Amino acid sequence: QVQLVESGGGSVQAGGSLRLSCVDFGYTYRSNWMGWFRQVPGKEREGVACINTAGGAVSYADSVKGRFTISPDNDKNTMYLQMNSLKHEDTAMYVCAADERPYGINCYTPKSFAYWGQGTQVTVSS
Repeated sequence: QVQLVESGGGSVQAGGSLRLSCVDFGYTYRSNWMGWFRQVPGKEREGVACINTAGGAVSYADSVKGRFTISPDNDKNTMYLQMNSLKHEDTAMYVCAADERPYGINCYTPKSFAYWGQGTQVTVSS
């Protein structure tokens, strides 16, 4: 059973950086796809970035390209999201997601992912 726990959120000023971590506790099978979504109250969950942990393929939403970097540490069952040049509009609850399927994943569709963490709040002040 995949159990995802996020950490690393916090409050920063615009232009600052944060690194989010997502640890996959208790899994038996490697999650082939892991991703980060973000959500603000009243809006739909938005896909930010995802990675294929087996092959290394990555994808980023246009809104974060060049600023965010997703990376896995398979030895530690951990996925990171390095967020640089943060903007006020990046403020959201960031949630980690994972799925064991090797195919058929849409990085920006929440329904593609079977497993979810509880989220970590990121607040960027302007």
